[in-house]
Amino acid sequence: MGRILLLRSWHGLIVIMGVTIVVFVVTRMIGDPVDIMLPLEATAEQRAAFEHQLGLDRPILVQFFDYVWSLAQFDLGDSLWQNRPALEIILERLPLTLYLCFSAIAVAVLVAVPMGVIAALKPGGIIDKITVLLSLGALSVPQFWLGLLFIMVFAVQLGWLPAGGAASFKHLILPALTLAIPTMTRLVMVVRSQMMDELNAQYVKTAEAKGMPLFRIVGLHAMRNCAVPVMTLTAWEFIRILSGYTVVVETVFAWPGLGLIALQAIERQDLVLLQAIVFVIAVIVVVFNLAVDIIYKVIDPRIKLD
Repeated sequence: MGRILLLRSWHGLIVIMGVTIVVFVVTRMIGDPVDIMLPLEATAEQRAAFEHQLGLDRPILVQFFDYVWSLAQFDLGDSLWQNRPALEIILERLPLTLYLCFSAIAVAVLVAVPMGVIAALKPGGIIDKITVLLSLGALSVPQFWLGLLFIMVFAVQLGWLPAGGAASFKHLILPALTLAIPTMTRLVMVVRSQMMDELNAQYVKTAEAKGMPLFRIVGLHAMRNCAVPVMTLTAWEFIRILSGYTVVVETVFAWPGLGLIALQAIERQDLVLLQAIVFVIAVIVVVFNLAVDIIYKVIDPRIKLD
């Protein structure tokens, strides 16, 4: 187990380095921060002095190796936009983003698992058909449109919930639901499919023949066998939310997390802050995948990670 985790850690380090290289190259292609941060009337001498201050006048390989060396020393640099350490800004925003992501995943799992199980108990029944129809419909709705719809209905027309911000638990409800619904629909279909396969398995028929109640068969045996594929999709959905969907939802709801600050960093050509955000998210994803591997082994000791 220790050897496998060490190997996975090495693979994770390779992934982080790959992400670091890609981000470094892409951030130099999206624009020139000097154009954003200096006034239009700036002279060529002022531009040259500012480029020298930022280190952008050096060869690209020198800039890259300096950047990697700084990362090795846990120095993510100073934000060009806010004139503060990038790591300090990230640590301020990261808890809110993780809070939103875990809340969305919790809502999706708590709703999707019972819905999928109930739909699988009577395949082709009215509940099963309604579940499949709602899942396909919800999966087809763009998240930004869904978020705007929630704001129009629950914030503007009904006035039940705030339209944006993160001041209280009420501010969490709409963005968490917006993130949870697409995840919920995919989880419902996976739970339904896996549960239908398990309920048709021979051990279930044997348990039924012995008179074991259905709720015990589902709760003690079938659900455990469904846990690994459901957990795999849940982990994948968490990574998708953290690394992409939060940008859209945090922007729509003005949620002050990493997604919103990343979009603002792109708008202001803040290369340092953008690189730091992507690097931190890559590290979180690698650590999260390692944790999921360990949980796999705990749920089902038969799984061989190698």
